[in-house]
Amino acid sequence: MTKIITIVNQKGGVGKTTTAINLAAYLAELGKFVLLADMDPQGNATSGLGINRQGISGSIYEALSGQRRFHDIVQNTAHTGLRVAPATADLAGANIELVDVERREHKLADLLEEVKHAYDYVVIDCPPSLGLLTVNSLVAADELLIPVQAEYYALEGLGQLLHTIQLIQTHIKQDLRILGAVITMFDKRTRLSEDVMHELYKYFPDRIFRSVIPRTVRLAEAPSFGKSILHYEPGGKGAKAYERLAEEILERHGLAF
Repeated sequence: MTKIITIVNQKGGVGKTTTAINLAAYLAELGKFVLLADMDPQGNATSGLGINRQGISGSIYEALSGQRRFHDIVQNTAHTGLRVAPATADLAGANIELVDVERREHKLADLLEEVKHAYDYVVIDCPPSLGLLTVNSLVAADELLIPVQAEYYALEGLGQLLHTIQLIQTHIKQDLRILGAVITMFDKRTRLSEDVMHELYKYFPDRIFRSVIPRTVRLAEAPSFGKSILHYEPGGKGAKAYERLAEEILERHGLAF
């Protein structure tokens, strides 16, 4: 059965897209068929996998607006078993255009119903906001993965995100669940990172992933070369951390790898 995981945090700069790209890459590396859906108009997950946004003839915007079938916009990547539904800047218009559309919160979920049977995992990358694109991404998901940066203001706004999730669980999708939180940009040399980790356990006492994503230059560099960390520096600390995260998720789902 397909698992749809949305990577969400309305705070920018927390490693959300980095997590989406590298989790998808490692799930594919571990033998799963994966679709990465880029729901951020910035399109960083798209370019981070080596796809030229200027050369895209059909994006997730065209699928949401009914101009193209979802299946027709999906593109292959350099990773065997990993495909991407790309985003362009046009996607920003969907926030406005969907406002008066019937079942507006369900547009992405309806589109994924057409294609999800072809994949073991669908990973959705959200914009850093709680607008209509993010709400669509939450409604489409089975589970939510929340990256939290190991810095002072990391927990700011987390309460608002959890409140939004609770509203969706109450009014739209009762079975939506939080898969867990993953700590990103962790620097073991600082006391601050340790403090944030302890605070995070108050929000998610039983749902913190053991895998902790370190702050590394290579993780930051990889997207500018259109590569996941698996293809950019497979032996590095960042690569090993994302591999462990993918393995942990498969373990939680009772899947072999």
